[in-house]
Amino acid sequence: MSSFFNKLKSKAMNRKSGSHDKSASTTSGEQSFSIQPHPAKTNDPADLQRGNQPGGGLGTSDPMAAHHARDPHVPSQQIMNNLEEPLSREELRARGAELNK
Repeated sequence: MSSFFNKLKSKAMNRKSGSHDKSASTTSGEQSFSIQPHPAKTNDPADLQRGNQPGGGLGTSDPMAAHHARDPHVPSQQIMNNLEEPLSREELRARGAELNK
């Protein structure tokens, strides 16, 4: 029975040694390292930013979008009439003192 396992083990070792050069490093017990390609195509750091990609979700917003905004929002007269009068400074100070107790 042990000869069966020895044959199986030797076949497995032969497959490992014949596959790639990684097996040589694993059999010797040393680690091997390789250099991975950098994702940049040019030397411009802006190429690595992940904005404006299709399907990017919230990351696709342009940082300069505020400069392309339209006029400020002016509420209608009906909404302006329904707004409360702002509190005076004395009322705000009294409210602040009340909340800070």
